[in-house]
Amino acid sequence: MSIRITAQVRRGTVALAIAAGLAMGAVGCGGGGDDDKPSPSASASKDSGSKPSAQEGQAETPLAELKGTDGLLLQITSAVRDSGGFVTVSGNLKNDGAESVAVPPQTSGDETEVIKHGPSLGGATLVDSKGKKRYYVLRDTDGRPLTTTGLATLNAGQALPVFMQFPAPPTDTIEVGLQVPTFSSGTIKISG
Repeated sequence: MSIRITAQVRRGTVALAIAAGLAMGAVGCGGGGDDDKPSPSASASKDSGSKPSAQEGQAETPLAELKGTDGLLLQITSAVRDSGGFVTVSGNLKNDGAESVAVPPQTSGDETEVIKHGPSLGGATLVDSKGKKRYYVLRDTDGRPLTTTGLATLNAGQALPVFMQFPAPPTDTIEVGLQVPTFSSGTIKISG
């Protein structure tokens, strides 16, 4: 009987240790109470008199604005070349209209594998006219597009942060066209 009790005590102790570790991890993720302290970059920009970055509250000037149907507007704020051979395009999808509007299903594209994962910007493409190539949104091993998914209805004035990830064109290609179904086309510059 002492063996059974010992085994139960050990299991209980292990479970308690795991729970405590998870709780400590959750506390660590919350910032540990340092949320009120300014970040080094924030205090450096305030002290040096430089202009604050967009992350500090100033709105970014969009690289491009693509107009969609029913008052939808896709504002592209960055296109960054990653070291892994990708380009991540980020921005905001905004409803500039006076009424709620559903994001058109065509923005997902027409590939069955992408469509089955729900509404997204999976139909977006980058066009390298210099290299005469079109780059489609990347997919993971399950066929999910590497872009914002779950797009639905946007209320009047509502904005939603969005991203799309593409294979990177050659490093000497800096300017590309961005096409998203139901939106006007735009030209963006890749940084990085």
